[in-house]
Amino acid sequence: MTSLHDTLMAHVRDGSVPGAVGLVARGDRVETAAVGYVDVDRSAPMTRETVFRIASITKPVVAAAVMVLVDEGRLALDDSVAPWLPELAAPVVVRTPSSPVDDVVPAARPITVFDLLNSCAGYGFSSDFSLPALAPLFGELKQGPPQPQGVPAPDAWMAALARIPLLHQPGEKWLYNTCSDIQGVLISRVTGRPLPEFLSERLFEPLGMADTGFAVPPARLDRFTSYYRPSGTGGGLERADAPDGQWSTEPAFPSGAGGLVSTLDDWYAFGRMLLADGTHGDRRILSSEAVRTMTSDRLTTAQRKDSDLFLEGQCWGFGAAVDIGTAHPWSAPGRYGWVGGTGTTAHVVPSTGTVSIMLSQVEMTGPTAPATMRDFWRYAAAY
Repeated sequence: MTSLHDTLMAHVRDGSVPGAVGLVARGDRVETAAVGYVDVDRSAPMTRETVFRIASITKPVVAAAVMVLVDEGRLALDDSVAPWLPELAAPVVVRTPSSPVDDVVPAARPITVFDLLNSCAGYGFSSDFSLPALAPLFGELKQGPPQPQGVPAPDAWMAALARIPLLHQPGEKWLYNTCSDIQGVLISRVTGRPLPEFLSERLFEPLGMADTGFAVPPARLDRFTSYYRPSGTGGGLERADAPDGQWSTEPAFPSGAGGLVSTLDDWYAFGRMLLADGTHGDRRILSSEAVRTMTSDRLTTAQRKDSDLFLEGQCWGFGAAVDIGTAHPWSAPGRYGWVGGTGTTAHVVPSTGTVSIMLSQVEMTGPTAPATMRDFWRYAAAY
Protein backbone atom coordinates (compact mmCIF):
# COMPACT_ATOMS: atom_id res chain seq x y z
CA MET A 1 0.00 0.00 0.00
CA THR A 2 1.29 3.45 -0.90
CA SER A 3 1.76 6.05 1.83
CA LEU A 4 -0.41 9.07 2.53
CA HIS A 5 2.55 11.26 1.59
CA ASP A 6 2.85 9.60 -1.83
CA THR A 7 -0.91 9.72 -2.39
CA LEU A 8 -0.98 13.50 -1.94
CA MET A 9 2.39 14.17 -3.55
CA ALA A 10 1.19 12.68 -6.84
CA HIS A 11 -1.21 15.61 -7.19
CA VAL A 12 1.46 18.17 -6.35
CA ARG A 13 3.68 16.67 -9.05
CA ASP A 14 0.95 16.81 -11.69
CA GLY A 15 0.21 20.45 -10.85
CA SER A 16 -3.32 19.91 -9.53
CA VAL A 17 -2.47 21.61 -6.24
CA PRO A 18 0.57 23.58 -4.99
CA GLY A 19 0.41 21.61 -1.75
CA ALA A 20 -1.78 19.68 0.65
CA VAL A 21 -1.91 18.27 4.16
CA GLY A 22 -3.67 15.11 5.22
CA LEU A 23 -4.47 13.06 8.28
CA VAL A 24 -5.96 9.60 8.67
CA ALA A 25 -6.54 8.26 12.18
CA ARG A 26 -8.10 5.01 13.26
CA GLY A 27 -8.16 4.58 17.00
CA ASP A 28 -4.66 5.31 18.29
CA ARG A 29 -3.06 4.86 14.87
CA VAL A 30 -2.46 8.23 13.15
CA GLU A 31 -0.74 9.07 9.88
CA THR A 32 -0.17 12.63 8.68
CA ALA A 33 1.50 14.15 5.64
CA ALA A 34 2.32 17.68 4.49
CA VAL A 35 3.46 17.99 0.88
CA GLY A 36 4.29 20.80 -1.51
CA TYR A 37 4.05 24.51 -0.76
CA VAL A 38 1.63 27.12 0.55
CA ASP A 39 1.63 28.91 -2.82
CA VAL A 40 2.69 28.48 -6.43
CA ASP A 41 5.77 30.61 -5.77
CA ARG A 42 7.02 27.98 -3.31
CA SER A 43 7.60 30.67 -0.72
CA ALA A 44 7.18 28.23 2.18
CA PRO A 45 6.57 24.50 2.54
CA MET A 46 3.31 23.05 3.75
CA THR A 47 3.35 22.00 7.40
CA ARG A 48 0.93 20.39 9.79
CA GLU A 49 0.34 23.89 11.25
CA THR A 50 -0.59 25.57 7.94
CA VAL A 51 -3.90 27.47 8.06
CA PHE A 52 -6.50 26.92 5.31
CA ARG A 53 -9.84 28.36 4.23
CA ILE A 54 -11.94 25.29 4.99
CA ALA A 55 -15.15 26.41 3.21
CA SER A 56 -18.05 23.97 3.60
CA ILE A 57 -16.47 21.74 6.23
CA THR A 58 -17.51 24.72 8.35
CA LYS A 59 -21.08 23.36 8.10
CA PRO A 60 -20.82 20.46 10.60
CA VAL A 61 -19.10 22.77 13.11
CA VAL A 62 -21.98 25.25 13.00
CA ALA A 63 -24.56 22.43 13.14
CA ALA A 64 -22.82 21.20 16.31
CA ALA A 65 -23.18 24.68 17.80
CA VAL A 66 -26.93 24.61 17.13
CA MET A 67 -27.06 21.24 18.89
CA VAL A 68 -25.33 22.80 21.92
CA LEU A 69 -28.35 25.07 22.19
CA VAL A 70 -30.72 22.12 21.75
CA ASP A 71 -28.89 20.28 24.55
CA GLU A 72 -29.36 23.31 26.79
CA GLY A 73 -33.08 23.53 26.04
CA ARG A 74 -32.74 26.95 24.44
CA LEU A 75 -33.99 25.48 21.17
CA ALA A 76 -36.01 22.40 20.25
CA LEU A 77 -35.78 20.69 16.88
CA ASP A 78 -39.49 21.18 16.19
CA ASP A 79 -39.48 24.87 17.20
CA SER A 80 -40.50 27.42 14.60
CA VAL A 81 -37.58 29.75 13.91
CA ALA A 82 -39.90 32.77 13.77
CA PRO A 83 -39.34 34.01 17.36
CA TRP A 84 -35.63 34.49 16.60
CA LEU A 85 -35.80 35.04 12.85
CA PRO A 86 -38.96 37.15 12.41
CA GLU A 87 -37.91 37.82 8.82
CA LEU A 88 -38.92 34.20 8.14
CA ALA A 89 -42.22 34.29 10.07
CA ALA A 90 -44.41 34.34 6.94
CA PRO A 91 -42.37 33.00 4.01
CA VAL A 92 -43.73 32.58 0.51
CA VAL A 93 -42.84 29.86 -1.97
CA VAL A 94 -42.62 30.01 -5.76
CA ARG A 95 -45.63 28.23 -7.23
CA THR A 96 -43.34 25.77 -9.04
CA PRO A 97 -39.52 25.63 -8.88
CA SER A 98 -39.33 27.15 -12.38
CA SER A 99 -41.83 29.96 -11.65
CA PRO A 100 -40.84 33.64 -11.71
CA VAL A 101 -39.93 35.05 -8.31
CA ASP A 102 -43.21 36.99 -8.13
CA ASP A 103 -45.43 33.93 -8.75
CA VAL A 104 -45.72 32.76 -5.15
CA VAL A 105 -47.97 31.04 -2.65
CA PRO A 106 -47.83 31.11 1.16
CA ALA A 107 -45.71 28.51 2.92
CA ALA A 108 -47.82 25.59 4.10
CA ARG A 109 -46.22 25.59 7.55
CA PRO A 110 -43.53 27.42 9.53
CA ILE A 111 -39.82 26.79 9.04
CA THR A 112 -38.44 24.81 11.98
CA VAL A 113 -35.01 24.37 13.53
CA PHE A 114 -35.00 20.82 12.14
CA ASP A 115 -35.65 22.18 8.64
CA LEU A 116 -32.55 24.36 8.90
CA LEU A 117 -30.39 21.56 10.27
CA ASN A 118 -31.29 19.00 7.61
CA SER A 119 -31.19 21.69 4.90
CA CYS A 120 -34.85 21.33 3.95
CA ALA A 121 -36.14 24.80 4.86
CA GLY A 122 -36.77 25.69 1.21
CA TYR A 123 -33.74 27.93 0.65
CA GLY A 124 -30.62 26.81 -1.19
CA PHE A 125 -29.18 25.52 -4.46
CA SER A 126 -30.86 22.84 -6.54
CA SER A 127 -29.44 20.82 -9.41
CA ASP A 128 -30.81 23.40 -11.88
CA PHE A 129 -28.94 26.67 -11.43
CA SER A 130 -31.10 28.42 -14.03
CA LEU A 131 -34.20 28.55 -11.81
CA PRO A 132 -35.31 32.19 -11.32
CA ALA A 133 -35.57 31.90 -7.53
CA LEU A 134 -31.89 30.94 -7.30
CA ALA A 135 -30.56 34.13 -8.91
CA PRO A 136 -31.12 36.31 -5.80
CA LEU A 137 -29.22 33.80 -3.66
CA PHE A 138 -26.11 34.48 -5.70
CA GLY A 139 -26.72 38.14 -6.48
CA GLU A 140 -28.06 39.46 -3.15
CA LEU A 141 -26.89 36.90 -0.59
CA LYS A 142 -23.47 36.16 -2.18
CA GLN A 143 -23.94 32.40 -1.96
CA GLY A 144 -21.37 30.34 -3.84
CA PRO A 145 -17.57 30.55 -3.52
CA PRO A 146 -16.70 32.20 -0.18
CA GLN A 147 -16.18 35.96 -0.36
CA PRO A 148 -16.30 37.10 3.28
CA GLN A 149 -15.72 40.81 2.70
CA GLY A 150 -18.52 41.03 0.11
CA VAL A 151 -21.46 39.85 2.24
CA PRO A 152 -23.66 42.29 4.21
CA ALA A 153 -24.02 42.10 7.99
CA PRO A 154 -26.49 39.55 9.40
CA ASP A 155 -29.49 41.87 9.87
CA ALA A 156 -29.17 43.26 6.33
CA TRP A 157 -28.57 39.75 4.98
CA MET A 158 -31.73 38.49 6.68
CA ALA A 159 -33.72 41.43 5.35
CA ALA A 160 -32.60 40.49 1.85
CA LEU A 161 -33.41 36.83 2.48
CA ALA A 162 -36.95 37.78 3.54
CA ARG A 163 -37.54 39.26 0.07
CA ILE A 164 -36.56 36.01 -1.68
CA PRO A 165 -39.18 33.24 -2.07
CA LEU A 166 -38.52 29.68 -1.02
CA LEU A 167 -37.81 27.27 -3.87
CA HIS A 168 -39.79 24.49 -2.16
CA GLN A 169 -42.20 24.22 0.74
CA PRO A 170 -40.57 23.80 4.18
CA GLY A 171 -39.62 20.16 4.72
CA GLU A 172 -40.19 19.18 1.10
CA LYS A 173 -36.72 19.06 -0.50
CA TRP A 174 -33.02 19.07 0.38
CA LEU A 175 -31.26 22.16 -0.95
CA TYR A 176 -27.64 23.12 -0.57
CA ASN A 177 -25.79 25.74 1.48
CA THR A 178 -28.13 28.57 2.51
CA CYS A 179 -29.59 26.83 5.56
CA SER A 180 -26.13 26.69 7.16
CA ASP A 181 -25.77 30.46 6.83
CA ILE A 182 -29.20 30.88 8.42
CA GLN A 183 -28.10 28.58 11.26
CA GLY A 184 -25.26 30.97 12.02
CA VAL A 185 -27.69 33.89 12.32
CA LEU A 186 -30.03 31.77 14.45
CA ILE A 187 -27.24 30.98 16.92
CA SER A 188 -26.41 34.67 17.25
CA ARG A 189 -30.05 35.69 17.73
CA VAL A 190 -30.77 32.97 20.32
CA THR A 191 -27.65 33.71 22.36
CA GLY A 192 -27.55 37.47 21.86
CA ARG A 193 -23.88 37.15 20.94
CA PRO A 194 -21.88 37.26 17.70
CA LEU A 195 -21.46 33.84 16.13
CA PRO A 196 -17.63 33.90 16.34
CA GLU A 197 -17.80 34.62 20.07
CA PHE A 198 -20.20 31.74 20.79
CA LEU A 199 -18.26 29.25 18.66
CA SER A 200 -15.03 30.25 20.38
CA GLU A 201 -16.41 29.81 23.88
CA ARG A 202 -18.42 26.62 23.38
CA LEU A 203 -16.39 24.73 20.76
CA PHE A 204 -13.01 26.16 19.82
CA GLU A 205 -11.59 26.91 23.27
CA PRO A 206 -12.77 23.66 24.94
CA LEU A 207 -11.46 21.59 22.01
CA GLY A 208 -8.16 23.46 21.75
CA MET A 209 -8.97 24.69 18.23
CA ALA A 210 -6.65 27.67 18.60
CA ASP A 211 -6.29 28.42 14.88
CA THR A 212 -9.96 28.20 13.94
CA GLY A 213 -12.04 31.33 13.30
CA PHE A 214 -13.43 33.61 10.64
CA ALA A 215 -10.19 35.53 10.08
CA VAL A 216 -6.45 34.98 10.48
CA PRO A 217 -4.71 37.35 12.95
CA PRO A 218 -1.63 39.22 11.67
CA ALA A 219 0.71 37.08 13.78
CA ARG A 220 -0.45 33.93 11.98
CA LEU A 221 -0.53 35.16 8.38
CA ASP A 222 2.86 33.55 7.77
CA ARG A 223 1.13 30.16 8.21
CA PHE A 224 -1.81 30.98 5.91
CA THR A 225 -1.97 29.68 2.34
CA SER A 226 -2.78 31.56 -0.79
CA TYR A 227 -6.00 30.39 -2.48
CA TYR A 228 -6.26 29.53 -6.17
CA ARG A 229 -8.70 28.62 -8.89
CA PRO A 230 -8.02 26.89 -12.23
CA SER A 231 -7.20 29.46 -14.92
CA GLY A 232 -9.00 27.86 -17.86
CA THR A 233 -8.00 25.18 -20.31
CA GLY A 234 -4.26 25.62 -19.93
CA GLY A 235 -4.11 23.75 -16.66
CA GLY A 236 -2.61 26.64 -14.70
CA LEU A 237 -3.74 28.29 -11.49
CA GLU A 238 -4.66 31.90 -10.80
CA ARG A 239 -4.64 33.38 -7.32
CA ALA A 240 -8.11 34.11 -5.94
CA ASP A 241 -6.98 35.37 -2.54
CA ALA A 242 -3.69 36.16 -0.81
CA PRO A 243 -2.87 35.58 2.88
CA ASP A 244 -3.44 39.29 3.56
CA GLY A 245 -6.70 39.29 1.56
CA GLN A 246 -10.33 38.60 2.44
CA TRP A 247 -9.67 36.43 5.49
CA SER A 248 -7.17 38.81 7.12
CA THR A 249 -9.93 40.87 8.80
CA GLU A 250 -13.14 39.83 10.54
CA PRO A 251 -16.10 39.76 8.12
CA ALA A 252 -19.36 41.60 8.69
CA PHE A 253 -21.19 38.31 8.05
CA PRO A 254 -19.55 35.25 9.64
CA SER A 255 -20.69 32.52 7.26
CA GLY A 256 -21.93 29.34 8.91
CA ALA A 257 -21.92 27.74 5.47
CA GLY A 258 -18.27 28.25 4.60
CA GLY A 259 -16.46 31.05 6.40
CA LEU A 260 -14.01 29.35 8.75
CA VAL A 261 -10.26 29.02 8.54
CA SER A 262 -8.66 26.11 10.38
CA THR A 263 -5.84 23.59 10.53
CA LEU A 264 -5.48 19.85 10.27
CA ASP A 265 -5.22 19.34 14.02
CA ASP A 266 -8.06 21.71 14.87
CA TRP A 267 -10.57 19.83 12.71
CA TYR A 268 -9.11 16.57 14.02
CA ALA A 269 -10.01 17.70 17.55
CA PHE A 270 -13.58 18.35 16.39
CA GLY A 271 -13.76 14.96 14.68
CA ARG A 272 -12.43 13.13 17.74
CA MET A 273 -15.10 14.82 19.86
CA LEU A 274 -17.79 13.41 17.56
CA LEU A 275 -16.25 9.93 17.78
CA ALA A 276 -16.15 10.23 21.58
CA ASP A 277 -19.92 10.79 21.69
CA GLY A 278 -19.54 14.49 22.36
CA THR A 279 -16.75 14.46 24.95
CA HIS A 280 -13.24 15.89 24.94
CA GLY A 281 -11.12 14.59 27.81
CA ASP A 282 -13.28 14.96 30.90
CA ARG A 283 -15.43 17.71 29.37
CA ARG A 284 -18.75 17.16 27.63
CA ILE A 285 -19.28 19.34 24.57
CA LEU A 286 -22.42 17.67 23.18
CA SER A 287 -24.74 15.01 24.50
CA SER A 288 -24.44 11.53 23.00
CA GLU A 289 -27.96 11.94 21.65
CA ALA A 290 -27.02 15.21 19.92
CA VAL A 291 -24.03 13.56 18.22
CA ARG A 292 -26.07 10.57 17.08
CA THR A 293 -28.81 12.85 15.77
CA MET A 294 -26.51 15.09 13.74
CA THR A 295 -24.40 12.27 12.30
CA SER A 296 -27.35 10.07 11.21
CA ASP A 297 -29.43 10.10 8.03
CA ARG A 298 -32.04 12.87 8.39
CA LEU A 299 -33.60 12.85 4.91
CA THR A 300 -36.49 10.95 3.41
CA THR A 301 -36.19 9.46 -0.05
CA ALA A 302 -38.45 12.21 -1.40
CA GLN A 303 -36.36 14.96 0.20
CA ARG A 304 -33.12 13.84 -1.41
CA LYS A 305 -34.59 13.00 -4.81
CA ASP A 306 -32.85 14.90 -7.64
CA SER A 307 -30.03 15.99 -5.30
CA ASP A 308 -27.30 13.75 -6.73
CA LEU A 309 -25.54 16.76 -8.21
CA PHE A 310 -24.29 17.34 -4.67
CA LEU A 311 -24.92 14.16 -2.70
CA GLU A 312 -23.74 11.51 -5.20
CA GLY A 313 -25.94 8.85 -3.67
CA GLN A 314 -25.31 9.89 -0.07
CA CYS A 315 -27.83 11.13 2.45
CA TRP A 316 -27.57 14.10 4.84
CA GLY A 317 -27.44 14.48 8.59
CA PHE A 318 -27.02 17.89 10.18
CA GLY A 319 -24.34 19.92 8.39
CA ALA A 320 -22.78 17.05 6.43
CA ALA A 321 -23.46 14.03 4.26
CA VAL A 322 -23.96 10.52 5.65
CA ASP A 323 -23.12 7.36 3.71
CA ILE A 324 -26.08 5.00 3.68
CA GLY A 325 -24.53 2.29 1.52
CA THR A 326 -21.44 1.45 -0.48
CA ALA A 327 -21.99 3.45 -3.65
CA HIS A 328 -18.27 4.24 -3.99
CA PRO A 329 -14.99 2.49 -3.14
CA TRP A 330 -14.50 4.88 -0.23
CA SER A 331 -18.04 4.57 1.15
CA ALA A 332 -18.64 3.24 4.63
CA PRO A 333 -22.07 2.98 6.29
CA GLY A 334 -22.41 5.88 8.71
CA ARG A 335 -19.45 7.84 7.30
CA TYR A 336 -20.23 11.47 8.17
CA GLY A 337 -18.54 14.50 6.63
CA TRP A 338 -18.32 16.78 3.68
CA VAL A 339 -16.15 18.70 1.22
CA GLY A 340 -15.24 22.36 0.95
CA GLY A 341 -15.17 24.24 -2.32
CA THR A 342 -11.72 25.63 -1.49
CA GLY A 343 -10.26 22.11 -1.76
CA THR A 344 -10.95 20.59 1.66
CA THR A 345 -12.59 17.42 2.94
CA ALA A 346 -13.16 15.87 6.37
CA HIS A 347 -15.05 12.79 7.60
CA VAL A 348 -15.56 10.61 10.64
CA VAL A 349 -16.65 6.96 10.61
CA PRO A 350 -18.12 6.11 14.04
CA SER A 351 -18.24 2.36 13.38
CA THR A 352 -14.46 2.16 12.82
CA GLY A 353 -13.29 5.11 14.92
CA THR A 354 -11.76 6.78 11.86
CA VAL A 355 -11.12 10.47 11.19
CA SER A 356 -9.85 11.56 7.77
CA ILE A 357 -9.00 15.14 6.77
CA MET A 358 -7.35 16.57 3.64
CA LEU A 359 -6.79 20.29 3.16
CA SER A 360 -5.56 21.97 -0.01
CA GLN A 361 -5.92 25.43 -1.52
CA VAL A 362 -7.43 25.08 -5.02
CA GLU A 363 -11.08 25.87 -5.66
CA MET A 364 -13.30 23.05 -6.88
CA THR A 365 -14.72 23.66 -10.36
CA GLY A 366 -18.07 22.02 -9.58
CA PRO A 367 -19.84 19.73 -7.11
CA THR A 368 -17.93 16.64 -8.28
CA ALA A 369 -14.93 16.03 -6.03
CA PRO A 370 -11.55 16.32 -7.76
CA ALA A 371 -9.13 13.42 -8.14
CA THR A 372 -7.04 14.69 -5.20
CA MET A 373 -9.97 14.12 -2.83
CA ARG A 374 -11.06 10.84 -4.35
CA ASP A 375 -7.57 9.35 -4.12
CA PHE A 376 -7.37 10.53 -0.53
CA TRP A 377 -10.73 8.94 0.27
CA ARG A 378 -9.62 5.62 -1.20
CA TYR A 379 -6.50 5.75 0.92
CA ALA A 380 -8.49 6.55 4.06
CA ALA A 381 -10.99 3.76 3.37
CA ALA A 382 -8.19 1.21 3.18
CA TYR A 383 -6.35 2.51 6.25
